[in-house]
Formats: sequence, C-alpha cells, structure tokens
Amino acid sequence: MHSEKFRRQLRQEAQHWRANGDISESQFQKLSDRYQFDQVDHASRFTLVLLGLGLSFIGIGVVTFIVANWNGISHLGRSVLLLGLFFGLNGGGLALWKRSKYQRFGEILLLFGAVALGANLAQYVTGFALFLGWGIGCLAIAYGLRLKGLGILAIALIGIGYWTSWSQIYFSPTGIEMIGLQMPIVSAILFLPLAYWCRSRAIFLLSAIAIHSALLSSLAAIVTKASVLPALLSILPAALLWSYDDSLWSSGKSFQPIARQLAVLFLGGLFFWFSFHWVWNGSLTWYTRIPEWRSLPSVVLFAGIAIGQWLYMLRNVRSMNFNTIGIGFSIGFSTIVNFWHLRIQPLPIFAPILFNVLLIGLALGSVRTSLSNGKRRAFWFGILLLGLQIVSRLLEYDTTVLMKSFVCVVCGVSAIVAGLWFESRLRSKMNSMAIARSDYKSEKPPKSPMSGRI
Repeated sequence: MHSEKFRRQLRQEAQHWRANGDISESQFQKLSDRYQFDQVDHASRFTLVLLGLGLSFIGIGVVTFIVANWNGISHLGRSVLLLGLFFGLNGGGLALWKRSKYQRFGEILLLFGAVALGANLAQYVTGFALFLGWGIGCLAIAYGLRLKGLGILAIALIGIGYWTSWSQIYFSPTGIEMIGLQMPIVSAILFLPLAYWCRSRAIFLLSAIAIHSALLSSLAAIVTKASVLPALLSILPAALLWSYDDSLWSSGKSFQPIARQLAVLFLGGLFFWFSFHWVWNGSLTWYTRIPEWRSLPSVVLFAGIAIGQWLYMLRNVRSMNFNTIGIGFSIGFSTIVNFWHLRIQPLPIFAPILFNVLLIGLALGSVRTSLSNGKRRAFWFGILLLGLQIVSRLLEYDTTVLMKSFVCVVCGVSAIVAGLWFESRLRSKMNSMAIARSDYKSEKPPKSPMSGRI
C-alpha cells in the first residue's frame, strides 16, 4: 500500500507527463485508477491534522482522569479499562490503516495501542519479562502489518529490558531471564527477518546494533584473565559485519553496505581506543570477569558463523577487492597483537604503534573508497579519524602549547582544503557523467517506424 505522499508526487509528475505528451490520456487514467489520484487531496491532510490534534487532547484528558482516580479503581476495573483501551486503539488503528487515506493516522493509533499493551502487561509482570513480552507483542503486529515504526519500537523495548536487567541476567538469572543469556541469538531470530520483510534500513541497522552489542555483552560476561576471549572480543563484531552477505538467501534489497559501514565504524573506534599507550601500560585486571559460561553458546555460534562467512569469501581470493583484503589484515593483526600481549609477552610499545598505523590505514582506506564511489560520508569519516588521531597524540604526549595550537590550525586548514578539493572533484565527476549520458542519448539511433510492427 503506497503512502499519500508518494501518490501525491506521482500525480503531479503524471500531470506533467500528460501535459508534455509523454503519456496519453488513457495511460494517465490507468495510473489514476491504480494509485487512486482522486483520493489525494491537500484538504484531507488538514482534516487529518485537525482530527489528530483533537484526539490527542481527548486522550490527554482521559489519561489525566484515569491517573487522578487510579487508586480508587479496583484491580478488575483497571484490567477491564486497560483491555478496552488496548482493543479500542488497535481496532480503530487497524480500521484506519486499511484505508489509504487515513493510513498514517492508523499507524499512530496502532503505536498508542502498543503502549496500551505495555500498560496491560505491567499489571502482571515487571523487569525483563515485561519488556520482552511487550516487545514480542509489538513484533507480532509489525510482522502482520509490515509496520516499521512498531518494529523499531519492539527493538527498543527489548533492548531496554535487556540492558536494565543485565546484572540480574548474568549473575542471578531465574526463569525467563535465562533467555537473556542467549540474547544475540534471540535478537537475530526476532529482528533480522523483520528488516527484510519491511525492507527497512533502519530496522536492519538497529537489529545489527542489538545483536552485536548483546554479543559483546556475552563475551564480557565470560572473559577471564587467562583466556583468549579478549582477542576474540575485539574482532568478532567486525568480522561478522564485514563478511555479512545476504545475497545468499535474499534476492531483494541487500543490507550488506550497512553491515560493512558498521564494521568500519567499529574498527575505527576500536583502533582509536587501542592507539593510546596507557591502554597497554596499565594492569590487565580490567579483563577479569566472573565467568558466566551459560552465555557461551551464543559466542560459539556467532564465531562459527564469522569463520564460515570468511571462508566463503576466501574461496576465490583473486576476486576479493582491496577493502576486504585490508579489513582482513587489520582484523588478523588485531587478534595476534591482543593474544600475544595477553598470553605471551606484554607489548607496551609495539602495540600502540601498530594500532596507530592501522588507524591511519583505515582512515586512508575510507578516503580512497569515497574517491572511487563519490560518497561524502566515507570521506569525512576518514578525515575525522585522521584529525582525531593527530589531536589525541598531541594531547597524550607532552608538547608545548605553541606546538598544539600550530597543529590544530594546520589540521583545520587541511580539513577545509581537503573538503573543497573533494567537492570539486565530485562535482566534475558528476558533470562528466551527465555529459556522457547526454552524448549517448544523442548518438542513439532513432526508432524505426516499422520496429513495432510484425
């Protein structure tokens, strides 16, 4: 079902095409019947805004009245009231959602219905069980109606329940809290299919963050000073994200670019943290944790998935691009250095030097990628990494105030010059592509009048 904004824009374009003779009247009528141009009206938006504003005030008044008299209502009365609110909001929202004219307003009512679901559950359960049940209920509606907003709300609710109950889950889990020990697996099962079902980049982004943050949490819970898991802790999310390839099972929209962008962001933060010398000169007590081996299945499963994905990519080494090779070497060096530092011999001098080099390589790789595909985000991410590295090294070591001010000025001027150069290069590249496209159209032979006949 198409949104009103899309249909309004399509109607304007179709009217323009009809006026220019690009489409006939019959073709315009077919588009009008298919996308219901007659129901697209600016006045309907004004009516919808007024209706939403009025219902908002009515809702505020009802909620205020209920809160003021909540203590005087019996438990049965509260249950009936909240259930009525839940079914009323969801029933009304579903009825409006089915009508394209009021679809957006129906989604808003369904969101309020999801809030009412939480209010109903709060009467019987609390803590992690409340947020997990609340989130699963929202997920059920999101899967059924392909609603991105409810999917995002569900991810947020389950995430809030998990992180607010983290100590309870990992140190004294009981009952349903045992599910939280395998939260990376649970998140992958619940969230990832919804991203493809709704074709939502936002849901995939939040799903990836939820899965890998829970994975880091599981790793942190089982880390001990004598284990190799600190090295695994530092590279597993990046290895998983960069090797993610959804073309194996999905023929539709691919989210691999988002996964790889997250991998680069993670490596940038990791290398920046490890580039400080005090990280390697301090004691290793920050690696010591109370062992919680019940969360180990999630770690083993995702480690196996990462290894399998990289082996699948390495099946044809010659076809691998430069970025994949660079990320692979960075992950490998990071693992080796962490393992060597923790299990064989401390590396207080070599380790920060290596991670500074890796940080420079990651920044230059981002700039190189931006020059090849013309994406500004990659360029400015690389410039930001270089600037942070220079400034942090300047502040970390003992330097004069004059040197600090001089370096800051040089960094600022360099960033401005680099940005202007990149924009001019990008603009000239786009102009050359436009000229080439126009030349191709002008050189294209005219269509033969007999080509459409048999």
